[in-house]
Amino acid sequence: MNERIKALRKRLGLTQQAFADRLKIARGNIGAYEVGKNAPSDAVISLICKEFNVNEIWLRTGEGGDDNMFTKVNEEDRFSINLGKLSRTENQMARNMLNAIAEADPEKLKHIEEFMKACLGIE
Repeated sequence: MNERIKALRKRLGLTQQAFADRLKIARGNIGAYEVGKNAPSDAVISLICKEFNVNEIWLRTGEGGDDNMFTKVNEEDRFSINLGKLSRTENQMARNMLNAIAEADPEKLKHIEEFMKACLGIE
């Protein structure tokens, strides 16, 4: 599992510190997991899977290879998951943006949509 945790972190483009911060655990724990010094508890495995949308079977066993790293979700579930994450964020700008989008009149929403497409490269 140590190699899969490291592969996941690298795939996400996170440092050990940033990965640990997202899980609200110490950076040293991540290092110990990655070198195989310590094994993550079931609670930490659950946190990793929930925070990063990781397939728990892949994380525990490697089944399916790296193509099976992330849990497959449909667009409706993806929206619900992300909305839940945004509702718990302490990032005030993210909250303000979500509210602005939800409350925008159709003309403003069209401008926001064009801007977001350009900035994020989404279709």
